[in-house]
Amino acid sequence: MPWSAGHSAVEHEDLPKLRDLLDDGYDIEDDNGDGWTLLRHAIDIEIDGHIQSGEPLHIDVTAFLLARGADPLRSTNGVLPADEADSRGHWLAAELIRAWITRPATPGDKLG
Repeated sequence: MPWSAGHSAVEHEDLPKLRDLLDDGYDIEDDNGDGWTLLRHAIDIEIDGHIQSGEPLHIDVTAFLLARGADPLRSTNGVLPADEADSRGHWLAAELIRAWITRPATPGDKLG
């Protein structure tokens, strides 16, 4: 199955394209029914990039998606994104997601 435009942007870590899609109303969750959201895909590509390149972990795609409203509490088969990241060795994404979930609510906050 071919990737959607959003998943393609995540796969290629094309943040400007992803920003444009989201600005145009693209669904931040973009789930075709199997739980593979943009946030889960971001966690996966960040792990894969680290493993394949040997470069340090990064969280720019994950952070951008959280900032734009991705649901950090959306589970797939009972597994939360932070737990998946943690179990796969992406401690940096797990830390960010957990901090995002527990941050104090502020006026106008979508999650608060």
